[in-house]
Amino acid sequence: MMPMFRKDRMFRSLSLFALLFVVTFTLAQEKPASAAKPATAKPAPGASSTPLPSEETVNAFLKATFGYQPQVTWKVADIKPSKAKGLAEVDVVLSNPQGKQQSVFYVSGDGAHALVGEIIPFGPHPFEADRKELAAKATGPLRGPADSPVTIVEFSDMQCPHCKAVQPVIEKLLTDEPNAKLVYQNFPLPMHDWAAKAAAYNNCVAKQSKDAFWKFVASVYDQQAEITATSADEKLTALADQAGVKGADAAACAAQDDTVGHVQGEVLLGQSLNVNATPTLFINGRRIADLGSLPYEVLKSLVEFAAKGN
Repeated sequence: MMPMFRKDRMFRSLSLFALLFVVTFTLAQEKPASAAKPATAKPAPGASSTPLPSEETVNAFLKATFGYQPQVTWKVADIKPSKAKGLAEVDVVLSNPQGKQQSVFYVSGDGAHALVGEIIPFGPHPFEADRKELAAKATGPLRGPADSPVTIVEFSDMQCPHCKAVQPVIEKLLTDEPNAKLVYQNFPLPMHDWAAKAAAYNNCVAKQSKDAFWKFVASVYDQQAEITATSADEKLTALADQAGVKGADAAACAAQDDTVGHVQGEVLLGQSLNVNATPTLFINGRRIADLGSLPYEVLKSLVEFAAKGN
């Protein structure tokens, strides 16, 4: 991203070691995937033919890679078949005194090689499947013409500093491209201690008023540094009141199981689309995750290109 919200993404490194080494010392808001659940080597339904490494093997690999750095620790969050047949996806949480970072790599079917990088769709219409899935399932609050030829879906986390910093860019994009439509989707990261609660408030504020929702999001970002896990309910309730809805009603709604379940559904949607950073945008299904290296004019050109039916 621009300097104010730069993310040091090293997926283009020439080696897994370089990737993981840098990742441990980078606090960009990365891959939330499955940090809260124990790692498993059980194949997903319908994908039992994908060979998966054991957690023991992954840990041995990470020890061989990081054993010389006693300050670096790790936890294997998940081992599962990737979207690409024959590859296993390994999600890892790496920690050092500066913080935690999640990363992902892939293991070849023969178990002999690790692959670093991004698996992207291929074919004459590579973004169509994701566009259709988002059109059907991304039901968050929207801005812009409902029948716009361009739909921008933003997966974001209210506690993520990079998400806060990118908002002026999103606002400029919508001003410059008034015919584009923006859909907001919650994607709270598990390493953030009040992000999931804020996501629940987002949904509940939006139920009361779509206009208030956008004011609420802006105010939460403005107050982000002052909000803590302890003060979150009090702060978010007050900000909901200021946005023009009943904060007490939003608080009660946010605590309900169906609201929590809705947020979890948004996260699952993002995961199904390979969202591995916040903020992540989809422009008519084209995933834009590495905003740090994407000049604004290129982002604007992508919207204009999509508007022409490309």
